[in-house]
Amino acid sequence: MTVSAASSTRRQTALRRCGFALLYVFFILGFSEALARAVLRSESVLRRVGMRSSAGWRLSWLERRVTDNQIYYSFDQYHPTRGWASKPLVREADTFGPDTVNTNSAWLRGTREVELSPPDGKPRILVVGDSFTFGDEVRDEEAYPHVLGALVPEAEVVNFGVHGYGHDQMLLMLREQSLDYQPDLVVLGFVRDDMERNLLDFRDYAKPRFEVTGDRLSLRNVPVPKPDEVVRRSRWRPRLLDLLTIVRDSYFWTVGLAQRRMNALTTALLDEMVDEAVAAGAVLAFVYLPHSEEITVPDLETPGYEFFRDYCATRAAFCLDLLPEFREAVAEGQPIKPAGHWHRSGHRLVAERLADYIRERNLLKL
Repeated sequence: MTVSAASSTRRQTALRRCGFALLYVFFILGFSEALARAVLRSESVLRRVGMRSSAGWRLSWLERRVTDNQIYYSFDQYHPTRGWASKPLVREADTFGPDTVNTNSAWLRGTREVELSPPDGKPRILVVGDSFTFGDEVRDEEAYPHVLGALVPEAEVVNFGVHGYGHDQMLLMLREQSLDYQPDLVVLGFVRDDMERNLLDFRDYAKPRFEVTGDRLSLRNVPVPKPDEVVRRSRWRPRLLDLLTIVRDSYFWTVGLAQRRMNALTTALLDEMVDEAVAAGAVLAFVYLPHSEEITVPDLETPGYEFFRDYCATRAAFCLDLLPEFREAVAEGQPIKPAGHWHRSGHRLVAERLADYIRERNLLKL
């Protein structure tokens, strides 16, 4: 065999081996992708390990959406900077069964219209928060901001709650809309779940996310992609990549890295909201809204509750801790419904204690 023939044979052998290697790689990737799709098709798997990852929430949204344009509830609409907001002029939406939802022309809960300027020089209280503030599973007039308005008639109370919001979305809402209403007092309903939402760029739907860069907050994922764009991107996104992302995020929670990032980011977001409120001439107060096992399990202190208590102590902030009140109410047999969202009795408890706190601390400067 000549030298050139031997060299050609070696090249052919090398090419065959390279071809076999590529086929093997494609087979492994294809098998891994099929396995990832099978694993992620399980709702129980997603709920167990995926709900602390943006990838898990996005896959859950893709599975349950009715149309490409659906956000979450029927009264939701896409928002380019916050991800979603309520639709304006919703009337008697039966999303929560017998407890219907209405919104005004500015998408705020209830039918009452609110002018930018407070009426007749009345002090104004803005309440921001997530679904507990919005009033999921209760009627408009049963949500605690509405009840607070009846208990503090000398002030006007406006409900800026939106289901599923994290503190990042609440901050953007203050900047873009809420503070235009010239509040004297801003009340933030603090729910521990909101802290985890701060780390995500997808929750009930795609959302913005901040990162702490030095001593600044840097905004990411804005403009938020539209629903049809999310669907289009997801058709070609490898599920293996989603599974690896979920595993990575789960590991970060296991070793405590995610917890440290969450605490630092939440601190920065709350500080920024306080600064924004003060710059607008308002006071910001925090109220801790407990739910689920933290109400029913004596002496349980969740990481979110520990953060709230420490933040209030180090910042000397106006803070109302309602965990003891809820535990006492449940022990007495009051029908609050600790699991999930409260019944109207839970909202009344919040409103009554909050009204007392506002007057005791003279937060309206009356």
